[in-house]
Amino acid sequence: MTLTIPNAPGSSGYLDMFPERRMSYFGNSYILGLTVTAGIGGLLFGYDTGVISGALLYIKDDFEVVKQSSFLQETIVSMALVGAMIGAAAGGWINDYYGRKKATLFADVVFAAGAIVMAAAPDPYVLISGRLLVGLGVGVASVTAPVYIAEASPSEVRGGLVSTNVLMITGGQFLSYLVNSAFTQVPGTWRWMLGVSGVPAVIQFVLMLFMPESPRWLFMKDRKAEAIQVLARTYDISRLEDEIDHLSAAEEEEKQRKRTVGYLDVFRSKELRLAFLAGAGLQAFQQFTGINTVMYYSPTIVQMAGFHSNQLALFLSLIVAAMNAAGTVVGIYFIDHCGRKKLALSSLFGVIISLLILSVSFFKQSDASSDGGIYGWLAVLGLALYIAFFAPGMGPVPWTVNSEIYPQQYRGICGGMSATVNWISNLIVAQTFLTIAEAAGTGMTFLILAGIAVLAVIFVIVFVPETQGLTFSEVEQIWKERAYGNISGWGSSSDSNNMEGLLEQGSQS
Repeated sequence: MTLTIPNAPGSSGYLDMFPERRMSYFGNSYILGLTVTAGIGGLLFGYDTGVISGALLYIKDDFEVVKQSSFLQETIVSMALVGAMIGAAAGGWINDYYGRKKATLFADVVFAAGAIVMAAAPDPYVLISGRLLVGLGVGVASVTAPVYIAEASPSEVRGGLVSTNVLMITGGQFLSYLVNSAFTQVPGTWRWMLGVSGVPAVIQFVLMLFMPESPRWLFMKDRKAEAIQVLARTYDISRLEDEIDHLSAAEEEEKQRKRTVGYLDVFRSKELRLAFLAGAGLQAFQQFTGINTVMYYSPTIVQMAGFHSNQLALFLSLIVAAMNAAGTVVGIYFIDHCGRKKLALSSLFGVIISLLILSVSFFKQSDASSDGGIYGWLAVLGLALYIAFFAPGMGPVPWTVNSEIYPQQYRGICGGMSATVNWISNLIVAQTFLTIAEAAGTGMTFLILAGIAVLAVIFVIVFVPETQGLTFSEVEQIWKERAYGNISGWGSSSDSNNMEGLLEQGSQS
């Protein structure tokens, strides 16, 4: 069994010895172009998240049955999440079996079909079926894009490049609010808002035809010549040799494990359980701290705060979405300079403060207010602060961490399972927010979210390791040490065999 030692080729220690081989974020236009192309999947994700918040205001005007039912409103929003949950669960297998490229193309076709169905929907029930299709596409894309980008990225800029996918998500949300504002006076308002979402899917489909498959997936499938051709477009000749050696060592380790990969293996192996706990926990807390409550229902929240004009609600929500995108740009810089864990913790502390401000503003806000008043503006300030703190940290960190903490053989499956946790959590929040707000009050709802954010801080401190600048092999070693203790002499053959025995025992526990 081969393990990365501090100065092995491909390790972060090796790059410390040869800093001239480090790559900057803008150091390779090919990788940046690949990242942006793959990130269109994030744009679809973000656009769908944001567009429904504005479209819902006008869907209620067209369909009286929707206007009279909070449950139907929540279903229109959350049916895309049901589809995304299914898409993410299947997306891990699709990625591992067919590859990252074909998975992306499949997601684009399904998403575009869903956009057409939504735009042409004659009643809310056909609209809901279109939302399901769009969700399936978004679910597959949410698994594929971070893994595809991470596997093509040099370790020293992996965090920033994967976070670019999150920037595309927040950019998609901002674009959705621009589109919402642009179509407010156009006949068939919400149909245009939802139908336009098919355009980025078509664009990505065309661009992906010219993109390569993930080099790590190709290597895993024993298509080494193709993998080397892809890697040669990323690294110079000396670094290329190091990366090939690194992939060969990782492949040798994978061969000594079980060849068949199943979902239950994640729970049988102690190291995989620990990795999945950290990854899935981050995804769950990303949602349960309220981000998509803010993004799905921000116009509705603004109206709850006393601003009753649809146009004003959309305008204020546009500002919130712009801050979300700007905050993600900040996160791209800090995630590879400050680290994932510190960024998540600082983000969560700010989120707690913002949610408390929102809670107080709604507790104090008078129902009789017609123009919002001081507490209405305090609620808008709370929304803005929430996004300002959330976007740089808890926005990109869960997706980045999940793209790098799993072994190659399990990356697709674990990434899909973790994304499914994200979508299930997203569904629970979206399906219950309005109902809980009506039953307990909006102020109490935000207070509950603040309490969950406190639990998230504890979780990150205890279960999430720092992965900044580490190679995939070094990240795997973190889980081995956490699962079985710090064993010295990793490089010797006898100790490697002993470790294999421990891993085999772990898979039976």
